[in-house]
Amino acid sequence: MSRSATELPASTRAFLTHPRTATLTTLRPDRTPHVTPVRFTFDPATGLARVTTRAGARKARNVAAGGPAARVALCQADGLRWVTLEGRAAVTDEPARLAEAVRRCTARYRAAPPDPPDLVVIEIAVDRVLSLNL
Repeated sequence: MSRSATELPASTRAFLTHPRTATLTTLRPDRTPHVTPVRFTFDPATGLARVTTRAGARKARNVAAGGPAARVALCQADGLRWVTLEGRAAVTDEPARLAEAVRRCTARYRAAPPDPPDLVVIEIAVDRVLSLNL
């Protein structure tokens, strides 16, 4: 079922708070998919998902290369239950946004994310949510 990020059922919102790993799919410059496991957070009130990473990581470079039209898919699964968050993505190293991403990630996963010197956050403005069995 496809929904907007701000009209999710309670069961879907709850599923997205469990400290599970997800996969992030970005597109390389040659338009082939790059899929990588990530930790992430999602704020259903604003429809914003966040993934912290290094600026030099392929996923961050893919998003940056895509410019303002860059789209990604973030999928969390548990058995036959899953949720995919899709939307436009951007990379930022703005200190306040990084701090918020780290705060949320630490709260969700009960451990701070790695803190490399080139830490950035991929922010995803979720505009489509697909799910099954939630």
